[in-house]
Amino acid sequence: MNDPSRPATRTPTAPAPRRRLDVTPPRSRQIPNRIRHGAAALLLAVTAALLAPGVATADEPNPPSPEPGSEHGAWAGHSLEDDQAPRITTSVPDVAGGSVAGMDVSGWQGDVDWQRAWADGARFTYVKATEGTGYVNPHFAQQYNGSYDVGMTRGAYHYALPDRSSGAEQAHYFVDHGGGWTPDGRTLPGALDIEYNPYGETCYGLGPAEMSDWLAEFSNTYRDRTGRFPAIYTTTDWWNQCTGGNPDFAPNNPLWIARYSEQVDPLPAGWTYETIWQFDDEGVFPGDQNVFNGDVAQLGRFAG
Repeated sequence: MNDPSRPATRTPTAPAPRRRLDVTPPRSRQIPNRIRHGAAALLLAVTAALLAPGVATADEPNPPSPEPGSEHGAWAGHSLEDDQAPRITTSVPDVAGGSVAGMDVSGWQGDVDWQRAWADGARFTYVKATEGTGYVNPHFAQQYNGSYDVGMTRGAYHYALPDRSSGAEQAHYFVDHGGGWTPDGRTLPGALDIEYNPYGETCYGLGPAEMSDWLAEFSNTYRDRTGRFPAIYTTTDWWNQCTGGNPDFAPNNPLWIARYSEQVDPLPAGWTYETIWQFDDEGVFPGDQNVFNGDVAQLGRFAG
């Protein structure tokens, strides 16, 4: 898909009233010490190997150009997130009791070795299905069905482009291309990935009221099609900037927060706890590293 032209910035003359939309106990968590200790041990081992005599390193080839909206959103030119907290890079998501390790992937990862991911401890995944109304992940079937076949709880996500088409159009496109939901106890509600614009202006040329209306239209349309409100993947900085800190989505839309730091807080306006925390973009699993804020039984109830 060709990159779009940069959208024009539009600032509303007066903010319109926010549209109010018609699950795990709240708790604030940190990355467990076992994760930090495992990362530190790995770093020491890698350093020792590089310093050992006779060890040569080779330049890796440049990675292929990413698909639209895959690995270039929240982490392209933006720190996750709006604070100065040190980034914690982890390789072994040895999560504490009461949490479930997971991952998310897109077409960028290609066909995934799901047996290996399961053996390494992943128990849930989100798979990119669509972007805007013109892109479908060519590896979606292998990723979505393959994760399910090895026993994972899985869901699909949509990468939002609010400057291209309406929230309703994109919600329909998402559901029609793999983003639906079934009450089988192992299918997560669809997720809306809304973050920094990889193609232009941060907030897609929309003011806070316009953005809130777009999000509400997507959310309500998805609920009308599937019976579930979608989860919202975002960062605290983007949300508070581009929706004006709109708290109205928190009661209905589970929060999937992207924050590459030792602690998940602060959360976007309205939410008092996260359902899923994406804490790194690399690690033992393919794609991004996540933890679910609850145990396996709660994950099943969240799936529905």
